[in-house]
Amino acid sequence: MKQVWKKRAVVATVLLFVCAAVYLNWRYAGNVADSSKVLGESTLVNAQDDTQNASKPVTEDDYFSTARLSRKQARDNAISMLKDAEVDKNAAEDVLNEASETLQVLAAYTVAESQIESLVTAKGYADCVAFMGDDSISVVVSDADGLDTTDVAKIKDIVISETDYTAEQIKIMESN
Repeated sequence: MKQVWKKRAVVATVLLFVCAAVYLNWRYAGNVADSSKVLGESTLVNAQDDTQNASKPVTEDDYFSTARLSRKQARDNAISMLKDAEVDKNAAEDVLNEASETLQVLAAYTVAESQIESLVTAKGYADCVAFMGDDSISVVVSDADGLDTTDVAKIKDIVISETDYTAEQIKIMESN
């Protein structure tokens, strides 16, 4: 029984660290306002006019791209650490099982977040990014008209249908 609690504690700790890393990356990415670099754009090495790229304002699409990239990087780091634990020859059996279970949870988060984002944008919203954690999910949505209670209800229905979260565990925010 003691090993089961140890196992749960390790899984909860790893998930907490992953969620914290995703949240911090998301928060940091939301505060970055470097208009000289735009994700998805490239500049020729010998380009004559660098002022074009430097004068482009940061758009809302950049927030969503940056948030997805930050989330992916945090998950990739966590997955890398978990895979290292799985191949450690000195690791105990329960640690190996916990690492495997945590990898499965992270994979399920990734799939669910992607499905939620696709379904929300299919409902006509400009863009969306979802961040899943142990006890809650945050969904940031871009909508030109602003979100009203009907929009929030639609998005909550999507999240509830794709996950095990209750309505109280779902946080929906409109991007600025």
